[in-house]
Amino acid sequence: MSDGPAPEGVRLQKVLAKAGVASRRVAEEMIVEGRVSVDGRTVTELGRRVDPETAVIRVDGTRIIVRDDLVYLALNKPRGVHSTMTDDRGRPCVGDYVRERGDRLFHVGRLDADTEGLLLLTNDGDLAHRLMHPSYEVFKTYMAEVPGPIPRDLGRRLRAGVELEDGLATADKFRVIDMTAGKAMVEVVLHEGRKHIVRRLLAEVGHPVRRLIRTKIGDVALGNQRPGSMRALNNEEIGSLYAAVDL
Repeated sequence: MSDGPAPEGVRLQKVLAKAGVASRRVAEEMIVEGRVSVDGRTVTELGRRVDPETAVIRVDGTRIIVRDDLVYLALNKPRGVHSTMTDDRGRPCVGDYVRERGDRLFHVGRLDADTEGLLLLTNDGDLAHRLMHPSYEVFKTYMAEVPGPIPRDLGRRLRAGVELEDGLATADKFRVIDMTAGKAMVEVVLHEGRKHIVRRLLAEVGHPVRRLIRTKIGDVALGNQRPGSMRALNNEEIGSLYAAVDL
């Protein structure tokens, strides 16, 4: 015979262990050391229970995603693949890579068919909306192959701003990675998302793009993922995206 209703929620250390943060024993140590917060308040008692569906949990200031139904994936989109979940003309599209998954996913932002590289896929609508919203200024990093040589003042010109037909466009960072006879590999970092912005920006200053690869979104890097491969983001990467958009 029960003495009363069971306590609501799940023990915090169990939630952290299930999320892959640490073993339950190590998670308990983290709690006692004051490294864990729930809904903005530091927790040091081991008996704390939380609702994984609603609690905002942070470890060392980084948000930890504990909901089982949320999915965060990084795809290295190959050239020729369209940034759509379906294509009525039968062309290769991002949806082809997740067709067998049971989750209803959508892509965060777009890459044109000729651009390769990092594309995020998720069912976390709040995060996706903020990542795409220009007011949060999430940085995207691109590698571009362009005709060389590159003049010394090109970075200064791009950071100062270049007038396009739809207004001023600026690069937040620019550097030359490599330069050989007739071509150069450059890195461009910017936070805006106008259509074909990197291609238009470089074309306007006399260096039209021959090949373009997105290598980073915020602190999430493509790394050595092969084209067409997909991987789950780890807790640190997900937390960095949440931090970038103030969630």
